[in-house]
Amino acid sequence: MTDLGADREMGEATRKLISLLDLEQLDTDLFRGQQPETIRQRVYGGQVAAQALIAATRTVDEGMHVHSLHSYFLLPGDYNVPIIYDVERIRDGRSFATRRVLARQHGRPIYYQSLNFQRAEEGLEHQDLMPEVKPPDEGLDLMQLMADRGTDDGLSKEWAALDVRWLGSSSYGLDALDPARPSQARAWIRVDGRLSDDPVEHLATFTYASDVSILGAALAAHPRHTPDKVQMASLDHTIWFHRPFRADEWWLYDQWSPSASGGRGLALGRVFTQDGTLVATVAQEGLIRPSRRG
Repeated sequence: MTDLGADREMGEATRKLISLLDLEQLDTDLFRGQQPETIRQRVYGGQVAAQALIAATRTVDEGMHVHSLHSYFLLPGDYNVPIIYDVERIRDGRSFATRRVLARQHGRPIYYQSLNFQRAEEGLEHQDLMPEVKPPDEGLDLMQLMADRGTDDGLSKEWAALDVRWLGSSSYGLDALDPARPSQARAWIRVDGRLSDDPVEHLATFTYASDVSILGAALAAHPRHTPDKVQMASLDHTIWFHRPFRADEWWLYDQWSPSASGGRGLALGRVFTQDGTLVATVAQEGLIRPSRRG
């Protein structure tokens, strides 16, 4: 089991993740993203979302911080070629700025992201309370769990920079859940190793990690339909960033699915730091098409 202490050196996997998110600038507002070494066939959605975030961030003034991103996955990404990110400057105001990013491969759009940035300011404050959950050291190592179940498919290597401690779902491991929400899942997540103090590094690595498990919440009410028996693919992905936080310190991913129908599932997630601060909210709709063999 990974050391759960606070003093952690950045490992090779985390260095590779940081390198993966360090885009090459080709021209004004035009960037190229590299690919990781993997045996998987389709580019992981969190990678594209994080790289697009980096591209957009490099076109705004210092002092502007992303507070929301909204995106659509248009075509499966190809790991064999780089991804080109074309940033469009929609608006530059005194308080807010807006960007659109189009990701292309083989001359075709594969992903679209719109982002809004804001200068820090004071305002009204309130938030949801964090649910009572087990601490990270009582969770199950998700990568080991996938390996034990035979559902790894190369993900443990690609996600090696992430420490994910699965707490359970509606069908297994979670007690005293809200009966009005029949499909829930929870996990503690952090980047495995100490990052720099650059807030963009934390936002980008969090964005990368935010796609790891959220769609699985749509299967929590259907225990017979495990991920290996369902065709799953992200269709859209949205993040609202509420407050600053470190992606290399534990954050609770409190996920639930309010609806599944028509071969699609909608999943929502609240993100809390260990002290109970609500730092982000995530929403994703994805394809959950049961296999005829399942």
